[in-house]
Amino acid sequence: MLYQQIARNKRKTILVLTGFFILVALIGAAIGYLFAGTTVGGIIIAGVLVAIYMSVMISQSTEVVMSMNNAHEIHSAHEAPELWHVVEDMAMVAQVPMPRVFIINDPSPNAFATGNDPQHSAVAATTGLLQIMNREELEGVIGHEISHVRNYDIRLQTIALALASAITALVNFAGNFWWFGGRRSNDDDNGTVGILTIMGSIFLIILAPLAASIAQMALSRNREYLADAGSVELTRNPQGLISALEKLQNAQPMKDVAPSSSSLYISDPELNRHHKRIAHLFDTHPPLEDRIKRLEEM
Repeated sequence: MLYQQIARNKRKTILVLTGFFILVALIGAAIGYLFAGTTVGGIIIAGVLVAIYMSVMISQSTEVVMSMNNAHEIHSAHEAPELWHVVEDMAMVAQVPMPRVFIINDPSPNAFATGNDPQHSAVAATTGLLQIMNREELEGVIGHEISHVRNYDIRLQTIALALASAITALVNFAGNFWWFGGRRSNDDDNGTVGILTIMGSIFLIILAPLAASIAQMALSRNREYLADAGSVELTRNPQGLISALEKLQNAQPMKDVAPSSSSLYISDPELNRHHKRIAHLFDTHPPLEDRIKRLEEM
């Protein structure tokens, strides 16, 4: 059951990422058609912009994310013995290098991992998490985060963030260019096909940020299930993570969290679970109840 779930989630991730890149290409083609009369040129420009965003994000991801979330690094076991040793143990079991360890001063229990790859990874936990979790529960949570590191989810989320940022930049460019009268003039646009193509391109550009957000959230939700399964694989103790997730069900939102990094956390740091949502389409995480149910079935 465990390995079947891992394989299924990997396939879903490939589909979501493929959709993400197709969306970028379509937006580039739409912008190229509207403003330059060439879809190929628009796709090339979109590809260059994505490459720039990805290179910047990958080279600076850890420092940027930790600064955004007000995390401070600890450098030895003396500063937080239990957290340090659990991270060390889980990294050893997963056969990845020891990540850098950070603590966030916030009473809400939560944790996340970030970085470029297992060799340049970091794990952060809130003071609230360290206060309410016992050893087994903390191992379940850190096992989840180390699974993100081992599975290269940390790089995947960085790529998704770069793609979403590039899409936003392309849409802003299109809006500004259109506002200042930059649309090309072409007699071919007067026909029915031309008008429909223009309308379709405009709607695509308008809806692109929403589609990018949905894709990014779907990717995050899918990787959470996979990391839960990975945690069980590392700890050989599903009950530890189940108990930890049950405690997270009663957690209050974090006081000061960067919205763009919400998808990195083990549970949504902004969601007040005492207020039910109409739909989970825009959630950055799958419902904790569903995650617990899957773990109980292992």
